[in-house]
Amino acid sequence: MSLDAITARIAQAAREAGRAPEEITLIAVSKKQPEERVLPVLEAGQRVFGENRVQEAQSRWGALAPRFAGTEIHIIGPLQTNKARAAMEMAHAIHSLDRMKLATTLARLAQETGRCPELFVQVNTGAEPQKAGVLPDEADGFVAECRRLDLPVVGLMCIPPAEEDPAPHFDLLREIAARNDLKGLSMGMSGDFETAIARGATHVRVGSAIFGARAS
Repeated sequence: MSLDAITARIAQAAREAGRAPEEITLIAVSKKQPEERVLPVLEAGQRVFGENRVQEAQSRWGALAPRFAGTEIHIIGPLQTNKARAAMEMAHAIHSLDRMKLATTLARLAQETGRCPELFVQVNTGAEPQKAGVLPDEADGFVAECRRLDLPVVGLMCIPPAEEDPAPHFDLLREIAARNDLKGLSMGMSGDFETAIARGATHVRVGSAIFGARAS
């Protein structure tokens, strides 16, 4: 697979859903990918990349991003509070706001620095005990608390259970977002992004289908 092929599939899925392809942001998930795989994707014009770990993102993009104007880094993995400042300094968006301790830390840092990346609340749509995220029935209250802290929450994110049909999870995320007047829906990965687009995704996170299998 390649960047061009994924871009074409996104555009086709958007058209089939009666949407404009420009409504969907492709996040190329570069976590654990070697630079020799990332560089050709940058050179092909991709500018939005997803990283799981702040330290890895810093080591890669501190030198690489300035070479390619307009590059955006999105933190898509679990964020430790002790990494929050570094994440806020480098990230255009954080997709894994999942607990009040992190929310209050981000709010304090935003007050100190005068800036904050766009934030997506991660919702654990499958209520999986091993997975991060706010439970669906707690999401409304959590979003309200984040707004009370003046955090720039723009949307929701989910990772459906691997063994389940993702469509009901995407539908649930869209419903929660709609009743909280949130426009952003970060949902869909390499195996299911077309299903996510059909259900309103605004951001899809695609890694292996662009770069190939990650190093272990």
